[in-house]
Amino acid sequence: MSLLDKVIGGFSPAASLRRGTQLLEQGDAKGAFALLSRAARAKIPEAEFRVGRCYLEGTGVPPSRADGVRWVERAAEKGYVEAQALLATLCLHGMAPGFADSGVGSGAGLFGGQTTARPDYPAAAKWARRAAEAGSADGQAVLGFILTSGPENLRNLEEGDRWYEKSAAGGCPQGQLGWSLVLARDTSKPGVREALIDNLSKASENGLATALYLYGMVLERGLGVPQDRAAAAACYKQGAEKGNRGAQARWGFALMEGNGVPKNPTEGESWLRRAALAGDPEAAALVGDIYARGGTLPPNYAEAAMWFRRGADAGHKGAARALGMLYLTGAGVQRDQEEAAKLFSLAAQAGDAGANVDLGNLLLRGHGDEQDQIRTRSWFEQAAASGDLIAAFNFGVCLAEGVGIERDDRKAAEWLRRAADGVVNAQYWYGRMLVEGRGVEADPEEGRIWIAKAAHVGMIEAEVMLADMMLSGRGGPKDHPAALALFEKAAARGHVGAMFAVGAMYGGGHEVPWDRVEAQRWFRAAAERGHPYAQMMLGRYLARKLAGEQNIEEARRWTERAVAQGLQDAKTDLAALPPPVGQDDGTEPRDTATRVAGG
Repeated sequence: MSLLDKVIGGFSPAASLRRGTQLLEQGDAKGAFALLSRAARAKIPEAEFRVGRCYLEGTGVPPSRADGVRWVERAAEKGYVEAQALLATLCLHGMAPGFADSGVGSGAGLFGGQTTARPDYPAAAKWARRAAEAGSADGQAVLGFILTSGPENLRNLEEGDRWYEKSAAGGCPQGQLGWSLVLARDTSKPGVREALIDNLSKASENGLATALYLYGMVLERGLGVPQDRAAAAACYKQGAEKGNRGAQARWGFALMEGNGVPKNPTEGESWLRRAALAGDPEAAALVGDIYARGGTLPPNYAEAAMWFRRGADAGHKGAARALGMLYLTGAGVQRDQEEAAKLFSLAAQAGDAGANVDLGNLLLRGHGDEQDQIRTRSWFEQAAASGDLIAAFNFGVCLAEGVGIERDDRKAAEWLRRAADGVVNAQYWYGRMLVEGRGVEADPEEGRIWIAKAAHVGMIEAEVMLADMMLSGRGGPKDHPAALALFEKAAARGHVGAMFAVGAMYGGGHEVPWDRVEAQRWFRAAAERGHPYAQMMLGRYLARKLAGEQNIEEARRWTERAVAQGLQDAKTDLAALPPPVGQDDGTEPRDTATRVAGG
């Protein structure tokens, strides 16, 4: 502090306030605080308010939330409107007068971070109302928030809406955001959407994180404004940097996909992780999907499961369904079909139509409880009666398998035939019923036609069954090369039975060229996924050096796994295994792809 400032400070409290305010604007925080403190001790309300702000923000003095609140309260009691509005905000952040200050985090809760203290809504309402009635736009915004979103006993939606509108008209960013959310309840009236977007735009221009996120959504989707992905990305970036988890998720996604910004998957994943850790369910689901899909590195299903769990626990239906699939297949988690059924049920109840199908399929295998079966069947029946073809398919399956209802093959075939005109899965199921003669007269030729329709649009189970029929010549001519092509297509997408079938066809005995190396590769792929026949065949190949590689100990391990799964043929193989150093006995293993392609 200069000599002149010391003289001013000793001359007049009012002069100390004026000079302290001037020094604060010039960046001399320490000198400003000394002068403002002298004016505050003279009980000048504005000086008390400014000293309180200094303590809260750590400006020119070590931060102290307790001292800050005490000084702001003194100014508020004297009717200083800015202090009343600020004190209302402090009360919402758990810093009402007399709160216990732990000293941790200083003023972070008010100015960007979070506090763990409980809000004092009654005290906040008292001070907000005083400020609001005195014309403070900030106080009006706080009061609007309490009346519309606070405890039930303090709510008055109509009055809260009025205060938000006044605050917005007064130029308060929080008021503009609140009023835009009020308008969003019903945009059917003329001019409402325009007013909503105008207020949201103004709030975002003032740097309000939530407004930046919401206005980014408006720009990205072109809701009432020209679509502008680049401008949306800029809003997400600003909101993300200010800590809004929704903005962090959208900014991360924009970077991952190159949506309005140059693509940067590494930085995008980092932002998605940050949002997910902050509790954003959509971000958690996206991070899980990144790990499940893999990229430059192989998929990490254990990591994916962890993130999907975060999303599922927060109510994200897609994450629940994805996690259910991991439990169903045992990828990254221990295989647990009951847990899969629970997760599919959660996703289905949240409105995921695909999860209804997944749950139905699990129920058909005897998983889930009786209430799940009855509830799911009832939903399918009602939706099917209203013309929903997917529901008609699912209801047909319930009838075919007796899930939540007495089995009725004839009715099942009727519903499946109805659904087959528009649902791929129904084409496959109806085709199977024709082939098997269930509920209808057996007609393998017609069944093969329906199954082929489903296979041609990529249904993996239909591809495998059609390939089986092409191998055996059931319902039409044999065509081993075409069957192999279908098996390979299904195997490439993870169908374990198809993997074994490809290995069996390349292993010999079919109307395609032999390729023992390729056969062993596919046997290994299926064996690693638990296919017992593939485990037995891999053991034979390794024991007899059929693909040029011999490893007796590994052969023994795979054969033992097949035996453990109850495969009787593997017991003979295990007994016949030579000692660790053995020779090729020239035996050629033969099997047919049709034998267990679907197993």
